[in-house]
Amino acid sequence: MIRKHYKLLFVIPFLVFSYACKKNTEPIQVTTDNFHQSVDKVVEIMVHDIFSPPVASRVFAYPNIAAYEIIAQNDSAYNSLNGQIKHFGAIPKPKKKVNYPLAALIAHIDLSKQLIFSEQKMEEYRDSLYTVWKTKNEKEFEEAKEYGLEVAGFIANWMNKDNYAQTRTMSKYTVDSDIESRWQPTPPSYMDGLEPHWNKIRTFVLDSAAQFKPIPPPAFSMDKDSDFYKELKEVYDISLQLDKEGDTSEKIEIAQFWDCNPYVSVTRGHLMFAVKKITPGAHWIGIVKIATKKSESDFNKTIYAYTKTSIAIADAFISCWDEKYRSNLVRPETLINKYFNDEWKPILQTPPFPEYTSGHSVVSGAASTVLTSIFGDNFDFKDDTETPYGLPVRSFPSFKAAADEAAISRMYGGIHYRAAVEVGVGQGRKVGDLVVENIKMIN
Repeated sequence: MIRKHYKLLFVIPFLVFSYACKKNTEPIQVTTDNFHQSVDKVVEIMVHDIFSPPVASRVFAYPNIAAYEIIAQNDSAYNSLNGQIKHFGAIPKPKKKVNYPLAALIAHIDLSKQLIFSEQKMEEYRDSLYTVWKTKNEKEFEEAKEYGLEVAGFIANWMNKDNYAQTRTMSKYTVDSDIESRWQPTPPSYMDGLEPHWNKIRTFVLDSAAQFKPIPPPAFSMDKDSDFYKELKEVYDISLQLDKEGDTSEKIEIAQFWDCNPYVSVTRGHLMFAVKKITPGAHWIGIVKIATKKSESDFNKTIYAYTKTSIAIADAFISCWDEKYRSNLVRPETLINKYFNDEWKPILQTPPFPEYTSGHSVVSGAASTVLTSIFGDNFDFKDDTETPYGLPVRSFPSFKAAADEAAISRMYGGIHYRAAVEVGVGQGRKVGDLVVENIKMIN
């Protein structure tokens, strides 16, 4: 009997040790859902931190590129961006065989953490994943982590030369209230013009911020027969019609669906607070998620779609902001309050930067063009991106149709003239076409 007890004392620790060893050598499987969750976490933190639309586009682009470059190392179907983006070089190669999807996800998380403000939120998310992966297979995790962080460091070094840091110290926008055509800060917060130097940010594919410089807006004039006056009056007349239609108006629903204003000031008595939402770029990143899920894209194609779209979005913002502070056009709200109705308010809160061209229109034109090149011309989808903000799902027969609706929504919302949305969506499509033609990511 005593011998049996001795045997058990040796056998039980051996079984525990064997189980532990087996548990710690389980292969780590990284899925498309894992990557979507990482992107979603970044969006969640960006909403909390209140990033302006142009800055948000930068936060998407670099982490996606880091992840893409890693998967391209191990999949001959995909081409590196080395040499395709003229100022981008080859990332380091792994010194040993690694779990490439895991390394890609680690690089995405690490670089995202460097770009947001609330780093602790990203660290908590990262550490929860690290704990799971380390438990499954510590050796595989550590090797993938080493490589993922090495690539993230390489991309960060390249990223930090894009002039973003320099623009943080440049002068604020100067308001010239003596020239009526020029942009003026708008109610209720009367904020300074956002990112007046964004055209100095290094582009990805554009040869310069002004490559697709659009035609000028209609010449400013309050003559009732002028094109400019007619466009201003059109915005006001649309708002009056929508007031009659009330909550039953689909145009109001469209305006609210595509609002995507990351900072809406709300005044209640003596209190003023912010309602936070996603940016226009984040909405289209959400559409990437919808498209990859519907098409059942694998891990590598999912990262490819996110990366190519985010590059187009980033260059679209640079192109658009270059024109905004060139034409420096006054918003409808300023003129309608002065000439038509001093109590008038647009359906959407006017964002704090010049009017022409429409940022959402340019970005939508660019993103929809790239997505069409990836998923096809008549890719129908249900857009539930705005459901977290209490808005219903909208259905679209194609990415182009979604972009057209996003553009016209700015007129329905009372924040843009017709020229800004029509010229803007065309400007964006030119950016998108350039990305499609110049960035050959698939063999």
